[in-house]
Amino acid sequence: MAGPHPPTDGDLLPILHVDMDAFFVAVELLDQPELRGRPVVVGGSGGRGVVAAASYEARAHGVFSAMPSEQARRLCPHAVFLPGRYARYSEVSAAVFEVFHSYTPLVEGISLDEAFLDVSGAHRLFGTSPEIAASLRTSVLEEVGLTCSVGVAPRKLTAKLASEAAKPRASLAGTVRGSGVHVVTEADELGFLHALPVRALWGVGPATAARLARLAVRTIGDLADVPLPTLERTLGAGVGRHLHDLAWARDHRRVVPVHVAKSIGHEETYAHDHVSHETLDRELVRLSDATATRLRAAGVAGRTVQVKIRFGDHRTITRSVTVPEALDTGTALARLARPLLLGEDVSEGVRLLGVSVSQLAPSAERQLSLEDAGPSSWADATRAIDEVRGRYGAASIVPATLVDRGRGPRVKVRGDQQWGPDQGRAET
Repeated sequence: MAGPHPPTDGDLLPILHVDMDAFFVAVELLDQPELRGRPVVVGGSGGRGVVAAASYEARAHGVFSAMPSEQARRLCPHAVFLPGRYARYSEVSAAVFEVFHSYTPLVEGISLDEAFLDVSGAHRLFGTSPEIAASLRTSVLEEVGLTCSVGVAPRKLTAKLASEAAKPRASLAGTVRGSGVHVVTEADELGFLHALPVRALWGVGPATAARLARLAVRTIGDLADVPLPTLERTLGAGVGRHLHDLAWARDHRRVVPVHVAKSIGHEETYAHDHVSHETLDRELVRLSDATATRLRAAGVAGRTVQVKIRFGDHRTITRSVTVPEALDTGTALARLARPLLLGEDVSEGVRLLGVSVSQLAPSAERQLSLEDAGPSSWADATRAIDEVRGRYGAASIVPATLVDRGRGPRVKVRGDQQWGPDQGRAET
């Protein structure tokens, strides 16, 4: 067996940021290859839908993620609009992450299509970090059929920005291929960073950018030149110091393979505003049941239940209640959430309703309640429900109130309506 090779510049770049290229669209093209080369938009197709992803052909017409779907249709009326399929994207994402884990166990997933990898321990097996990045791209393409862009850098901040630099670019003349891998060494890190627009930094949104513009800050280099006391006076001590550190590439975050969820929940935007508590109560039961199912699947229970209400004018409120004992059943969540909903006047119309649970702890630490006691406890019934659903599907057994005459059961599935209601869908 060969001994360790001498350290090289590539060995001193431990962080990879991998970002799949137009992931949701790319998955759709795997299943519908006849759409390749056409402008394709994935997202909610209804009046309140938003774009989840756009092909590079659609981006050339100004269509981008998070844009209202109606605006996207105006910009690119000849585009093919497809509803999102969260379950399918999750399936393909799992295959992509298997490839990531074949190179290193230190994989920190950021979303279905994006992750940080620490490859500092993989050099003897796979070569330098740039070589690993190139090999990983090839593996993803060969094993999953998708392309990705990889940033290689000394730290997370720069690796993420480097992956963006490696991406393809949209053009009316056709998609411009990117480099696929962009390497930023320690020596050229500040030069790379300071040339970028300040909006490229995490935490710089429109409001912060507007404040920085008053200081004549347009690039990260401009930001680095502003004295720290001036930034703290303009943005506040915490934000000012944080952005000052990032502008000088001071980012000490490590790749964390496992994220512990702080809250679990579901929400839904409706095609038409709901104005009655009766209708909204059925939605509340549906959201509570789905949230409880996810809690149990994650092996956790929670003490704080929160209801989120967004009215027709986009005004959004949240109401919450905290109880001594952690909960993980739909009936318990709905029982706590219902008074929070009933306490609000919904006559002006509710466009979005959400239920979430926080202050999570492992279910094994949950204190038994009266409903758990006895030979036929609710906990036993819940386990039986989960087993039935696991075998026959989420709609195989539901609370009676969720069964619509003529339509059957309506259940909330993770990712359903994630990008707004689809065109033509009506809730009852």
